[in-house]
Amino acid sequence: MSDETNDLINEQDENNETITRVTGMYKDWFLDYASYVILERAVPAIEDGFKPVQRRIMHSMKDLDDGRYNKVANIVGHTMQYHPHGDASIADAMVQIGQKDLLIDTQGNWGNILTGDRAAASRYIEARLSKFALDVVYNPKITEWQASYDGRRKEPVNLPVMFPLLLAQGGEGIAVGLSTKILPHNFIELIDASVKHLQGKRFKLVPDFPTAGIADFTNYNDGLRGGKVRVRAKISQLDKNTLVITEIPFGANTSSLIDSILKANDKGKIKIKKIEDNTAADVEILVHLPSGISPDKTIDALYAFTNCETSISPLGCVIEDNKPFFVGVSEMLRRSTDNTVQLLKSELEIKLGEFEEQWHFASLERIFIEKRIYRDIEDQETWEGVIKAIDDGLKPHIKHLKRKVTEDDIVRLTEIRIKRISKFDIDKAQQKIEALEDQIAEVKHHLANLIDYAIAYFERLKKDYGEGRERKTEIRTFEDVDATKVVIRNTKLYVNREEGFIGTSLRRDEYVCDCSDIDDVIVFTNTGKMMVTKVDSKTFIGKGIIHVAVFKKKDKRTIYNMIYRDGSKGPTYIKRFAVTSVTRDREYDLTNGNKSSKTWYFSANPNGEAEVITVHLRQAGSIKKLKWDIDFAEILIKGRASKGNLVTKYSVKKIELKEKGVSTLKPRKIWFDDTVQRLNVDGRGELIGEFRGEDRLLIITQSGIAKTILPEMSTHFDSDMIVLEKWIPKKPISVIYYNGEKELYYVKRFLIENEGKEESFISDHPNSQLEIVSTDWKPMAEIEFKKERGKDRKDNDEINLEEFIAVKGISALGNQLTKEKINQVNLLEPLPYEAPEEVNAVDIEVVDETIESSEAENNSEHTTPTTDDNPNVDNSGQASLF
Repeated sequence: MSDETNDLINEQDENNETITRVTGMYKDWFLDYASYVILERAVPAIEDGFKPVQRRIMHSMKDLDDGRYNKVANIVGHTMQYHPHGDASIADAMVQIGQKDLLIDTQGNWGNILTGDRAAASRYIEARLSKFALDVVYNPKITEWQASYDGRRKEPVNLPVMFPLLLAQGGEGIAVGLSTKILPHNFIELIDASVKHLQGKRFKLVPDFPTAGIADFTNYNDGLRGGKVRVRAKISQLDKNTLVITEIPFGANTSSLIDSILKANDKGKIKIKKIEDNTAADVEILVHLPSGISPDKTIDALYAFTNCETSISPLGCVIEDNKPFFVGVSEMLRRSTDNTVQLLKSELEIKLGEFEEQWHFASLERIFIEKRIYRDIEDQETWEGVIKAIDDGLKPHIKHLKRKVTEDDIVRLTEIRIKRISKFDIDKAQQKIEALEDQIAEVKHHLANLIDYAIAYFERLKKDYGEGRERKTEIRTFEDVDATKVVIRNTKLYVNREEGFIGTSLRRDEYVCDCSDIDDVIVFTNTGKMMVTKVDSKTFIGKGIIHVAVFKKKDKRTIYNMIYRDGSKGPTYIKRFAVTSVTRDREYDLTNGNKSSKTWYFSANPNGEAEVITVHLRQAGSIKKLKWDIDFAEILIKGRASKGNLVTKYSVKKIELKEKGVSTLKPRKIWFDDTVQRLNVDGRGELIGEFRGEDRLLIITQSGIAKTILPEMSTHFDSDMIVLEKWIPKKPISVIYYNGEKELYYVKRFLIENEGKEESFISDHPNSQLEIVSTDWKPMAEIEFKKERGKDRKDNDEINLEEFIAVKGISALGNQLTKEKINQVNLLEPLPYEAPEEVNAVDIEVVDETIESSEAENNSEHTTPTTDDNPNVDNSGQASLF
């Protein structure tokens, strides 16, 4: 009895219940099923880049190809002769190939990858093979064939694809126990990489998506497991209350993108007024914002909380020798290119054999007719005699042939018609033989220089089919968006100071500030305790709350000034500290740790302000000095765990605020990173300058727009920005522009008068354009004049813009530059000028701590320079006296 039969034996237990054992059957059958799904359905082959259903579709289309369009339904029906599955799966696979716009020339509604709209039914749409597919996919002479699933027909084992098709189209599939996700790459870049590989040069590949967008490939990992690609929509500011999305991330469509935006709005993560979807051939989604909402902040929020940014994890898995094989995209391209070289070699060898065979028979034919050997068969009565007569007649003339004459060759000679013999032209026959000899020599040359031939082949593909296939996805490095900085704060935070509760549900208690449900809150109590906790409906902190605010991680500019009593009767200490990071929900003691310690004075200062306070002592014994002032500016900023400086060992009566302080922190150095188009305080990119709280940035665009903004790290910049620098209000801006209405060049100098307002400084005529702009104190320009017929060319002229025109309003027309025709205007080195120097504050150091999410904490008291930006704490800067 077989094992399978044993597995199916029915047994009866004491209760007469039947038990069927299927262990062995499950094991064997499941493994067979898993292997089938992996090899025959979900994973593409590395040889040609096709899954079986795709390969059978392409083979069927070649069967039906006559240059005209075929109904997709007909192609699907024909494919079912080779593919043992339903028509729906074949039609879906064909639509996916057609939407990639490479192998199939489509007609009708094939759906839209941008909007997610499905294709029309297969009976309504048509298709034929593209010229590219006919060129690179098919060659029956070098194709290996196998029987179809029912044995009635022959189908290709692999198609002889001579191009890295798998990388161009990408591939995705989920099998049993494994999956694959190969991202699409750029057509031209793949050809360039193949050429570099053949030349022995290094190359690097990154994906290119049909939906365009912006992508960060820093962690692509060559498409292997563990890699990650971040893809973003392209979002720009249309006006102060409207954003426009013109490109979307790969894998998303306009419908799913809009749904994710609406969900984020419903959850309060972002705030929008309405969305318009104007997508047709190109994406256009208008996001209308309520008044008072920052467009820059909303752009970051869209990336943080919606599908405007997605993360894709590639996984290079292919079938090689009937086994799954994990491989990177660089190795895929190398193997595909090497395979193409071998296919080209096989193709050339077949051509060489065909040309040599044609030359051999053409030579035999010429001998047969020219030497009149056909007359030798007139007296022969048998077929064997005819063959022998021809063979004997040929022998004296065949020494130059490259192979022996076979009986088949002689039979072909007997099939030559009398009409052809009578019209035989010896010169034409010789020309044909010589042409074949040239073709043979050319093919042999290609075989001897196979790599050069392959390079020329790839370059021909690029020339013939590369037009319009330039890169769509912009390559950029992204900065992480801090969700806590861009989330809309749509919840109100309250505090019950006496009972020690904070939360969003305490509506009858004291209002603190607006917050979001992902914020952290920092709380201080009058016993010198501190805690950071998540926003919740109601949280107990401890009685006697003296300060509550939204906590900003890595915030070095908010400085806390504190005076406390150590224990019930101990001395009083003063300290200044920053809280850059903590362990959430852990209570920290800011005093010396003794019981009954008390906070006498506390203030939170968003820009490191240092106030002056007055200390009053109680009258006791022989104390002579009962009152004096302390300036917090004289106290060094240390870590929160520091003990502080001694104020007095005597009993304090009270502490009063004498005068408010100014910032003791030096101006922030701000850089602009051109790679990510963002400001930063980390030293990346070009240094713009040092900024205090009121300092602004000057931005000028090529379209003639000037504005000043506060240097916020979340600011987005237009692609046509040509000036970005620290704004000096008294420094004039010099401009030479072409006035389209008057068709003349004008010069103007102006100051920015309206802070934060976007203003145009050239005319709004469509032909008006900005020539040069300078923010130098004494700019110089050079004018190149056009040469006119019959006149000597006028020498170039240099002008001092400061002397040419006085400073006027931004809306002024300006002075005409010249009446002569101008060829070009160039900006020269400015004249020397000593600008007034700025006086900077003293460099104050602050402890640098790292964020912790566990119980471990870094309490070190080493110091680092303060460079971070100002936090937005609603109730900061208030002093508390106890």
